[in-house]
Amino acid sequence: MNKSRLSRALVLAALLAPGPTSGLVAQDAAAPAGDAGWVRSDGALHIVSLRLDVTRPPGAPSALLSGERSGQVQVVVPLGWTVEWDWGSHDSTSTHSLVVMAEREKVPAEGGTPAFDNAMTSAVTAGLPPGQRDHTTFIADQPGWYWLLCGVPGHALQGEYIGLRVDPGATSGGVKRGSR
Repeated sequence: MNKSRLSRALVLAALLAPGPTSGLVAQDAAAPAGDAGWVRSDGALHIVSLRLDVTRPPGAPSALLSGERSGQVQVVVPLGWTVEWDWGSHDSTSTHSLVVMAEREKVPAEGGTPAFDNAMTSAVTAGLPPGQRDHTTFIADQPGWYWLLCGVPGHALQGEYIGLRVDPGATSGGVKRGSR
């Protein structure tokens, strides 16, 4: 196995290891996991890896994406880097999906064409049933503001989305809390 493949395999293994899902700090692949269990940034390989899990706590107004909703956080990715996500649904009450769409004035009623080639789970509008996982890789080749949102009709409107910023000035991937 060449060095690049070995590095990618190690990053993926670290993502799949059990750990906390609510830390919101940029992490370099060589750094300790700390409390940023759902985002990793590898500057050597130019990859931002996300482990995104959909859950719905009792009494919540909508499902959560790695503990977040309604754009409370923004994933930051340097322009031209690869984004890979391991996405899974753990909500027994509904189907869910994930798609990257360009940010507009209003959150869309349902998922549509992804902003980047392959930046979606399968079954965007139908959603995947509980227990399903999906792995996606795409190149963040257009700077701008985007949403990572559930494409099932009505879900994004209920708050099932977080932000994504493809930033030409960023030098590593990470997560930012709050407004732009």
